[in-house]
Amino acid sequence: MSGILRILAIIAFVVVAGGLVVSCGINTIPTDEEKAKAAWSEVQNQYQRRADLVPNLVETVKGYAKQEEKVLTEVVEARAKATSIKIDASTITDPEKFKQFQDAQQGLAGALGRLISVSEAYPDLKSNQNFMALQSQLEGTENRIAVARRDYIEAVRVYNTDLRTFPQSIYKSMFYSDSKPMETFTTTPENQAPPKVNFNNN
Repeated sequence: MSGILRILAIIAFVVVAGGLVVSCGINTIPTDEEKAKAAWSEVQNQYQRRADLVPNLVETVKGYAKQEEKVLTEVVEARAKATSIKIDASTITDPEKFKQFQDAQQGLAGALGRLISVSEAYPDLKSNQNFMALQSQLEGTENRIAVARRDYIEAVRVYNTDLRTFPQSIYKSMFYSDSKPMETFTTTPENQAPPKVNFNNN
């Protein structure tokens, strides 16, 4: 009889201990990792949305300002570079690849900013309905990019903190040894704002 009681006591201990482990956050690391990956997917979606606007924007400007060939070429080349660098959820832990991606996106943002500035010198272009619509879409996209980046940065902060702090650091060493810190965006103050898009026709 005492043997049966001992077995029951062991089973009860295992069940309680298992419940305590779960309640202590053993699933925190994979949960926060998936949140960070989902946030990264949204960043990619918004950057792709911006890239998709570029061809129509360039063609519209070209129709009114062919002489601005240098700026137009810069935008086309910057878009090509930005879309050629692919970072997915499995490679956002790679510092070198992430920096390449970030630099390329900043290059496209800068080129677009110069293109919008050039348009100020062409009243007919500024009043073109297609151009105005594209500018509006670009402004909305830049705002979405800013929000997506902010959400990603916060999700990565939470996940990376999990890997370094108790008790998640214990779970990492025991169950998630392959988990690596994710990269996040770094920027200088002058690059924090999205490209200026001015819709005024005066």
